[in-house]
Amino acid sequence: MLSKKAKYALKALIYLAAETDREPILISEIAEKENIPKKFLENILLELKKQGILESRKGKGGGYLLNKPADQISFGRVIRIMDGPIALLPCVSETAYRRCDECEDEHTCKIRMVIKVVRDQTAAILDGTTIADVLAGNVYGLKMEND
Repeated sequence: MLSKKAKYALKALIYLAAETDREPILISEIAEKENIPKKFLENILLELKKQGILESRKGKGGGYLLNKPADQISFGRVIRIMDGPIALLPCVSETAYRRCDECEDEHTCKIRMVIKVVRDQTAAILDGTTIADVLAGNVYGLKMEND
């Protein structure tokens, strides 16, 4: 399940990307417009800055802005920064692989086979969808539809 931290990070990045023609944006504005607790958002934005996705400016006219173009910021990268590996099991993780303690032979494990397909498809969609795609109404090359 996507954590609130990752969801709020994505919401903040989408907001910042939509406001690219503006000067840096204050945390308080993002928090208010996206309904995110300000203190929580501060920590999220600091982490995104540390990872090179955002930059900040201090003083009058200060705030946060994207450090990279929105088409270079994938959902997958943001989720991994905030939540860690996308895989449901450690034995299929590409970034945090660990053999399952009870596993006798992961090469014949039927559960691993299914979860690996899920991880591969999930990673493909998340890594193939950028902040710019979402602003354009696309997910993984497909037009988004409202439920």
